Formats: sequence, C-alpha cells, structure tokens
Amino acid sequence: MAKFVFVVPPLTGHINPTLSVGAELLLRGHDVGWISLEASLQEKLPPGGQLLLVSYDEDHAATQDGPRYLDAIRQKNVYGVESIKFLYDDVLIPLNRYMYPGIAQWLDTVRPDVVIHDHELFAGAIAAAKKGIPCVTTVTAPAAVRAMDDLPKVKEWGDQKIIALQQELGLDTDRSLQCSDTMALVFTSREFFGDSDLEDRYKFVGPVIQHRPAVIPFEWEKFYHMEHSLKILVSIGTTFDHSYKKEFFSKVCAAFGNEPLTVVVVSDPALFEEWPSNFMVQEKIPQLALLPHLDAVVCHGGHNTVCETLAGGLPLVVIPIAYDQSFVAGRVTASGSGQRLNFKRFKAEHLRQAVHEVLQDPQYAAAARAMQQSFTQAGGTARTAGLLEQLAGSPLSVATGT
Repeated sequence: MAKFVFVVPPLTGHINPTLSVGAELLLRGHDVGWISLEASLQEKLPPGGQLLLVSYDEDHAATQDGPRYLDAIRQKNVYGVESIKFLYDDVLIPLNRYMYPGIAQWLDTVRPDVVIHDHELFAGAIAAAKKGIPCVTTVTAPAAVRAMDDLPKVKEWGDQKIIALQQELGLDTDRSLQCSDTMALVFTSREFFGDSDLEDRYKFVGPVIQHRPAVIPFEWEKFYHMEHSLKILVSIGTTFDHSYKKEFFSKVCAAFGNEPLTVVVVSDPALFEEWPSNFMVQEKIPQLALLPHLDAVVCHGGHNTVCETLAGGLPLVVIPIAYDQSFVAGRVTASGSGQRLNFKRFKAEHLRQAVHEVLQDPQYAAAARAMQQSFTQAGGTARTAGLLEQLAGSPLSVATGT
C-alpha cells in the first residue's frame, strides 16, 4: 500500500480528473489525500479519500493579502495572449504563493510516497522537491505542453515567473518545475494532441472519467419527454461569469429558439425572464451522465468538456474565449470532429448553421468516434493508476502503453 497526495487548484476542471484517478487508487488499497483550499471538496471525494484543507490562522503571514485573487479569473474579461499574462500575474503566481505554506505543512504531516500536482499548482512540486518526495504532474490543459512549440516566447516568459517564485520560496534552481521531470500525465490522446516530439516522461493516458457518480439533480423525466428527439448541450463552463454571458446566451436563444431541437443550457436560469420552450436550463448538470443521450455539444473549448464529449463519440461546435481554449478548438477542427466559431464575431445564424452541419454531415461524428477510439486505447483511469503505482514502488497491476 502506498500514500498518494493530489495538490489541486480551486478549479472544477482541474479537480475532476483527480477524483477519478484517486477513486481507482483507493479501490486498489492505497491511501489518497487531496490538498485543497476548498472545504466543499470533501463532498465530492470518493469513499476513503481524505481532504487536506489549506487554511491559516488570521495572523499567519500567508493571509496578509488573502485569497482575493480566487475570483479574479471569473471577473476579468480577457482574450488571447493577454489572458495568459493575466493568468500568471493575477491568478497563478499569487495562488501558488498563498497555498505553498499549507502544502508544505501537509506534506510534512502525511509524508506521501508520491505527490501529484496540477500543472497550474506548481507550489506542490516546489514543496515536494524541497522535501525529497517523488512528484508527478497532471496536465489538464495540454496547451501548456504545446506552448513549447507553438508559443516559445510566452512559454519562456511563464517559466521565468515560476522560477522567480521557486527562488522566493527557497528553492535555488534556474529550471521551472511546472512539469515533472519524472512523469507528466496528459489527459488526452496523442492523436488529439497532435504531432509533437515529446520525451517519454509525457504519458498520454486519455480522459479519466470513471468513478464519478452523477450527484447533481436533473429533470430526467422532462428531458426524456421533450418534444424534439435531436438534443444538444450548450455550455461555456463554470469559470466564465462575465457580463458578456448574457450576450452569448441571447445568441443561443436566437439560434435555436424556433428549431426542432432540445437544447440543454448550462446557465443561471435567472439570466433571462423567459427561455425558449425547447430549452432546459440549469446552473449545473450531471454532464457525464447526460452526454450519452445527446447528439452534439456547443462549448467554449474547455479541455475537459471537449474530451468528455469526444469520449462519447459526439461532434462539437467550439467557441473559444481565452486561455488554452483556442488550442483545444484548433485540435477539434484539425481532427475533423467539429467546427469553430469566433467568440467576438459569431452571430446567431452562424451558430445555427454550424450546429446543423455537424449534426447532418456524418463525417463529423465519424471523426469524433475516431478520437473516442484513441482515448480508449490510451488507457484512461486504469492505466493512470498503474503508472502511479509503479512510481510508488507498489505495482499492484500492470500499466501498458506509452
């Protein structure tokens, strides 16, 4: 039996894959904990999982500025490369600086065999390196890896930010620890990621979506009895909550309000006084449970949503907003599994036409099924757990593939 500790940021898309992997490790008899800022994460952990909450006394040095930046990502309206600069300066560096003391304290208390840190929470890697604990990176946004090829200057700039924080926290190195030299678990397939000459430490394990129960309430009876048999999902994720959300969903209503479709929308129902009668609107949905009952997905290009959709063999229309979403949208179109629209310029008729094309042209669904097959072959949750067991020196099962 081994001890594993996940270090996760307060972002749903970065936490969810660790829940699947952690559940598999728990089923195999290991101890698993999650270092997090969110007390509510306890409710989502698999049976036997331990929440290692980062919290400080009021007079602790880490609380001087407080975690005010945690809502910044929801409040800031940024696009393109500007969004990457904002992400580092206003979110990631302050977040990692704030969490580091708590992470270090928990590692001293638990003494895990392996630390598994999110690629955006490199404070976990810094603490593990200082304490001599083996470290693995989970890559929930593969664009961070592709940046080496696609945006080398941006990658270099980000690395310098991380190196400066490492040195501030007492780790004297001129090399960024954002991605582990031992192993990086990339939650997609090589086929979807695209051509890149990466070292063997990058393990393309595919989406990890098993062991996640659908605990979010949903009006299934209403869904099953909606008038139209063709069903789509429209979501721009849980991160974006800006003023332009109303403008976006106004276009969605105009595009599909009179169409022979059932449209499931992820949004606050109070955004509008009235939604079209063929819409079902909820702030949260059991997405994994719902996907098998859909025909296509419209989304912002969030990596988890796209990969979960393709894991179900469904085509997409992607409308990227910021951060890594442009890369993900590019991979959707390159793989032939969907269409891409420009968030600033698309109109209701563009969205309507794109959705009808991905529904009616069988080539999109065929390409999505090809990606689905590549995800299956990558190994998913079971292979990921096996790789971690091997690193911990307790290979209770055999991991296959590369």
